[in-house]
Amino acid sequence: MFKQFKEFALKGNVLDMAVGIIIGAAFGTIVKSLVSDIIMPPIGLLIGNVDFSELFVVLKQGAKITGPYATLKDAAAAGAVTLNYGLFINNVVSFLIVSFSVFLIVKAFQKVKLGDSKPVAAEPTTKDCPYCQSKISIKATRCAYCTSELA
Repeated sequence: MFKQFKEFALKGNVLDMAVGIIIGAAFGTIVKSLVSDIIMPPIGLLIGNVDFSELFVVLKQGAKITGPYATLKDAAAAGAVTLNYGLFINNVVSFLIVSFSVFLIVKAFQKVKLGDSKPVAAEPTTKDCPYCQSKISIKATRCAYCTSELA
């Protein structure tokens, strides 16, 4: 059983997939930082000094301390139940950036793999007999249907 597992784990596809998952996780971390640290602060500033990560609605007051809560951390410490729509907005923007980036990477790999040229049409293998209009081999010198000689 160990031998079979070793053969499975060392197959090229499994190793490629593992590398892809590791790189994908690292890429996700970078994109999350890009969204929360670079993109969302200027958007929040334009909207009126809004920090999207701190946008939430209290659904149920905390048992320890009642609201209003200045930050999401304060609400969590008080045991309040919150709807964190600001974090959701950040995650949606992160997803859109990741998916668009993956789309661009896949397009680039396809372009490199397939090249810029479009597929060339295959050479025809048949032609029409000029006398009876039947399909015949392009190499034929006589029509198989009407027996006419072809040039």
